[in-house]
Amino acid sequence: MTSEVDTELWKKAAQDIDWFVEPTSVLGSRPGPNPYTWFPDGKLNTCYNCLDRHVASLGDQACLIWDSSVTNTKQVYTYRQVLDRVQTLAGVFHSYGLHKGDTVLIYMPMVPEAVFAFLACARLGVVHSAVFGGFAPKELAKRIDACKPKVVLTASCGIEPKRVIPYKPLLEEALRLANHHVPIRLLLQRERQRSLMNYAQGDRDFDQEMERIETNGKQFKGCVSVKSEDPLYVLYTSGTTGVPKGVVRTNGGHAVVLRWSIDYVFNIKRGDTIFTASDIGWAVSHSYTVYGPMLIGATTILYEGKPIASPDAGTFWRLISDYKVKTMFTAPTAVRAIAREDPHALLSKQYDLSSLTSLFLAGERSDPETLKWCQNLVHKTCTVIDNYWSTELGSPVTATCAGHLQEKTREGVRWGSAGKQVPGSRILVLKEGTLEEATEANQFGNIVLKLPLPPGAFPGLWQNEAGYKSSYFDKYPGYFDTGDAGMIDQDGFVHIMSRTDDIINVAGHRLSTGTIEQILIAHPMVAECCVVPLPDKLKGHVPLGILVLTHEGQAMEVDVLFKELVQATRRDLGAIACFEISVIVPRLPKTRSGKVLRRSIREMVDGKQVNMPATIEDEDTLYEIYDILSKRQLIPLDSPLLLKAKL
Repeated sequence: MTSEVDTELWKKAAQDIDWFVEPTSVLGSRPGPNPYTWFPDGKLNTCYNCLDRHVASLGDQACLIWDSSVTNTKQVYTYRQVLDRVQTLAGVFHSYGLHKGDTVLIYMPMVPEAVFAFLACARLGVVHSAVFGGFAPKELAKRIDACKPKVVLTASCGIEPKRVIPYKPLLEEALRLANHHVPIRLLLQRERQRSLMNYAQGDRDFDQEMERIETNGKQFKGCVSVKSEDPLYVLYTSGTTGVPKGVVRTNGGHAVVLRWSIDYVFNIKRGDTIFTASDIGWAVSHSYTVYGPMLIGATTILYEGKPIASPDAGTFWRLISDYKVKTMFTAPTAVRAIAREDPHALLSKQYDLSSLTSLFLAGERSDPETLKWCQNLVHKTCTVIDNYWSTELGSPVTATCAGHLQEKTREGVRWGSAGKQVPGSRILVLKEGTLEEATEANQFGNIVLKLPLPPGAFPGLWQNEAGYKSSYFDKYPGYFDTGDAGMIDQDGFVHIMSRTDDIINVAGHRLSTGTIEQILIAHPMVAECCVVPLPDKLKGHVPLGILVLTHEGQAMEVDVLFKELVQATRRDLGAIACFEISVIVPRLPKTRSGKVLRRSIREMVDGKQVNMPATIEDEDTLYEIYDILSKRQLIPLDSPLLLKAKL
């Protein structure tokens, strides 16, 4: 089995990392459902690799650019300045008695201090666990109980275009609900809204504590040596049972893969600039706002704001122009929001986008229409690229590798696919309910990765080995179950069509929601859509289209639009799809990372109780859809009301 693994690839990639103790082997073994370890006897420090080793030659180069459109603030930190701030914050943590293996929970907005905290924890060998700012207290309490932090780092508030969110009350309620006691809460005061401090309860002022360490000369200037398999961070995802799953990222494999992928996949070299538009609480930002760029010595942009209304739909293009961004990474849903506000991309024409060579999209399936819209907008030398991965995997396993193909990148793109398999990953399609690999091209089935996973993938869930096994390996032993369905075409392009639980069984025929969505969004009047199975007494299920129209589309006659969509589906997919029912909604319910909450809508039409998802961006969106479906009598009469989250 291991003979199929390209150990030479990772042996060579590991040479780009500074090790305190060089690993003598690439691949090791251990008990469990995923019986592999990477660089098992190596020792290193991730913060050292991100900062210290660069300062001699890159000390005055920009490391972190903070651009906050909601506060109208811009600040540039050089590598030397970031190192100074990180050494100081590490000194603060060390003064609290934090040591290797302890945990710090980071509950912060998109501010530089959150990045400094990641690196300060890494410097000490302390495990960080980021939860995006404004997370509901009940869910925050679950994460506090799960990772048992000795310190919580937070801010007085988060700032959005139309509101300010006080964080301190949310944290206080979460601490009240949690069983675990957190002795110290380190709080960054923001001028937009300051918080009252309760020092007797463990509150500490961030700026005062940083000044204390600087004044006393207690900066932590060394770097703790950790084993390759020691955890760097824990990042929680929402489990189907309501219990969050703590995805563990280890130091060695993570550093090797991100240093390699930022170059090979994203074409970012030393001194280049990358803009990753993702919240600090998500895996994308961990990998490609913070660690990946700094491991290679690049400049990274931390953006506080929205893709639209901050102040307009041209904000992303301004950032590219202002900072000469070479590679950008965002979610398809952000692009669709921009396209809806500025369908002809007029705002982009105000900015110089010639520096941009690659625009990567990931987070949800990128439909061809969204990709085409982007490609028509950017400079002719830029390529729009879909890619596929997950929190568990930590870096792309499919993509068009811009750093490898360079000037031939455009030839390696096939819209509608997520690119080809990235070296080091082994992606397969298994026939439904079997361990039999699909041998024919375009054969639809379950997308899996054959073990061993790439070095940066998770080796386990935080203190939950049973959940690790049951969630990812029980169904297909020897493979990682992605939970996605799709196919690989004759040229090796991987097409991710839907989650496996979103497959619609229509009169015995299994249909992908992604296939139908691709047809619907191709209509020029449809800005966004999702398809869910609607119970049907005769056929079992039929597809229900949930549509968001473009501003121009809102003037179109609804009956005409619906007829055209039915005709398009029958033309491109066939009458077998039985697509006849659609509704128009003002917006789709999404997570803060931009993923559409299809499961919530599906539960709604199934007549099940819908609990408010912890990661939802705006809970009112579900109520809007509930009302619309009720009026169309598409929800059972006895369907339970939504349970609204109580803050």
